Amino acid sequence: MKAADVRAKTPDQLNDDLADLKKEQFNLRFQKATGQLEKTARVRQVRRDIARIKTIAAEKAAKKA
Repeated sequence: MKAADVRAKTPDQLNDDLADLKKEQFNLRFQKATGQLEKTARVRQVRRDIARIKTIAAEKAAKKA
């Protein structure tokens, strides 16, 4: 997920994407614990996408206030 794509979204869309990524992160942790995780790089990618969304959402909130 590119930063430009995230910036183009509304705060509601960002919250929805964040919730989806959190669920995926949870599932990936379970897969890792049970030894079923195949794409280990996806854990890092999801973590960074979550951080990117949180950062841009904070920027938008600060700009509003």
